[in-house]
Amino acid sequence: MFMHNKRLMYTVRVSEPNAKLASLMLEQFGGPDGELAAAMRYFTQGLGDDDPGRKDMLIDIATEELSHLEVIGSIIAMLSKGARGKLAEGSEDATDLLATLTEGGESHTLALLYGGGPALTNSAGVPWTAAYVDSRGEPTADLRSNMAAEARTKIMYERLINITDDPGVKDALGFLMTREVAHQKSFENALQAIENTFPPGKMPGMERFANTYYDMSQDGGAPAPRGPWNQGGQWEYVDDREAQAAVDGGDGQASVQLDGGEQDANDRFAARTRSKPDSDPTTGAALGAGPGAGKV
Repeated sequence: MFMHNKRLMYTVRVSEPNAKLASLMLEQFGGPDGELAAAMRYFTQGLGDDDPGRKDMLIDIATEELSHLEVIGSIIAMLSKGARGKLAEGSEDATDLLATLTEGGESHTLALLYGGGPALTNSAGVPWTAAYVDSRGEPTADLRSNMAAEARTKIMYERLINITDDPGVKDALGFLMTREVAHQKSFENALQAIENTFPPGKMPGMERFANTYYDMSQDGGAPAPRGPWNQGGQWEYVDDREAQAAVDGGDGQASVQLDGGEQDANDRFAARTRSKPDSDPTTGAALGAGPGAGKV
């Protein structure tokens, strides 16, 4: 059960309206790395998790992300106050009002379509979608995804902090950014609390391929960069092109077993659609060719 507390989790102090900045802030409101996506990701994971400690953690963090959504939404609303009133009351002529709303950015998406209020879109006006929620129902996979999501969001807050000189906005964004760090630590510790977390899931990898690194991007003899990702005791390094094909020991061809009727139908289809390599037809493109058509 959720109960709303009218006090924000962190106080929002905005120095002055800024419609362009409000539009950019939408990235953390309705974008793929935003607070709503995070809340729904962890909420759905928590509902399906049978481990009582992990379930509590996921629901706790999901609820906190909703409070972060309220903080971001409040920042957007405060930044939009000036444009919102003018839009609602028509207190400027159309040209001046449009200039106020957009300020050289995409703020018209926010200000015109949604009346200056926070909208569940990203900063380009793309609507929020449940496709942002990438839960798989396997904790060893989901917790890794959560850690990556928190890392991405932390970087987004860094970038937003760097584009504003409003001290109050910077302060609130700094809090939100820091909480992403805390959540990442919780998820990483929860992952390590599970025995045998790698590889994710229950089924082991095929041992003959689990330790092999294939050097697929060669440039004619220059040595490839090496590091812990492809050298050391756990790696077999394969740079021979022939050894990179048909690594299972087969012929490297695709095949399927068909019954008699299926094979006969496929043979007739192949015969009917077989190409003639020695043909040289005059095509419509050749008949209508003009300057710049190339060799026709």
